[in-house]
Amino acid sequence: MSQTTLSGVRETTAEVPAIRLRNLTKTFGSKGFNETRAVDGVDLDIRQGEFFSMLGPSGSGKTTVLRLIAGFELPTSGTIELEGADVSGKAPFQRDVNTVFQDYALFPHMSLVDNVAYGLRVRGMKKAERRERAIESLERVQLGKFMQRRPSQLSGGQRQRVALARALVVEPKVLLLDEPLGALDLKLRQQMQIELKELQRSLGITFIFVTHDQEEALTMSDRIGVFNNGKLAQIGTAHEIYQRPTGAFVANFVGTSNLFGPDIAASLYQRGGQFVVRPERLTLDWTASTAKHDGAASLRGTVTSLVYVGHATQVRVALEGGPAVVVLVGSDLPDEASVVGKTVSVSWLDRDAVWLPDGN
Repeated sequence: MSQTTLSGVRETTAEVPAIRLRNLTKTFGSKGFNETRAVDGVDLDIRQGEFFSMLGPSGSGKTTVLRLIAGFELPTSGTIELEGADVSGKAPFQRDVNTVFQDYALFPHMSLVDNVAYGLRVRGMKKAERRERAIESLERVQLGKFMQRRPSQLSGGQRQRVALARALVVEPKVLLLDEPLGALDLKLRQQMQIELKELQRSLGITFIFVTHDQEEALTMSDRIGVFNNGKLAQIGTAHEIYQRPTGAFVANFVGTSNLFGPDIAASLYQRGGQFVVRPERLTLDWTASTAKHDGAASLRGTVTSLVYVGHATQVRVALEGGPAVVVLVGSDLPDEASVVGKTVSVSWLDRDAVWLPDGN
C-alpha cells in the first residue's frame, strides 16, 4: 500500500486509490419526514499523491463528503476505502487521515511547538522525540524561529501554517482541508494557494481540499470534482472543467459562461440543444458588421453596461433575438457614455462553442 523512504517521502502503490468512494449516500432527518439527502450516490477514486479539490456552492454536499471521509459522519449507505481498506464504520482516530479546519482550532494557551506536538503526545510518543518532530514540521512551513510563540502572536497566514504543521506531523496517508483559506484576505489567500501546492508536491501526500472558490480549485488542483445537489456534476483537470464543461451548472459555476439556447442553435447551426461560449472567446465589432466567415458565427446586439475588472473590461451586450452575453475586452474602450446603447456585433469561432449534452 505505502511505505516511507529514508527521505521521508511516502511511496505508494499507484494501482490502489488513496480514497475510493462507492455509492456513498448520507441523509439527515427521519425517513419520510423532513429527510434531506446531503450526499446522493457518489462514486469517486482519488489517486495516490494527488491534490484533489471538491468544489461547489453551499449545500452541494462537498463538506459532508469530507466529513464522511474523516469519520466525523457515518454514511447512510455505501463504502469508503482508504488505500484499499474499508473504513466506512471506523471512528476518526482509527483512520490514517488528518483534517485542517477553517478556524485552525489551535490551543491558545500552548506555544506553537506544543500545539504541533499535541497529536504525537496523544499517540504516546516520548517528549524529546515529539519535540524534535514538531520542530521539523514547523521548519517545513517556515515557522521554526517562532516555535515558542502563542497563536495570538501570529498573523492569520502563520496560524494557518501552524495548523498545517500540526496535521502533517503525524504523517497521515491523506490530508483533508476544509476551506482552510476562507478567513484570509485576498492577497494572503493567493500566496497560500501557491505555498500549499508546493508543500503538497514536496511531501507527496494526498490532499483533499474543499472549497467554494473556483480560483482556489483551478490554481491548486491536479483534478477537481464539481458538486451540485449532493452529486458529482463533473470530474476532471482544471483545463477540462473550464474548457469543456459537461453541463450548464458547471459552465456557470466554474468561471462565467454565455449560454445559447435551442433557438440560436437551430438558427446558426441547424441543430438542437444548447451551447456555451466563454467571455474571453467572444469578440466585439464596433461597426456592427455580421459578415459571414468560415468557421465563425456572429450576432448583433446592444451594449447595456461596462464593468471594469482591472486586467480587462466586461462588456454586457443584449443580443437581438438572443440572450444577454458578457464579452471580455482587454484593449482600451471608447468613453463609457458613447458605448452604452451602441449597436455592435458579437462573434465567436465555431470551435469555441461547447455543446452541452441533452440540452441540460
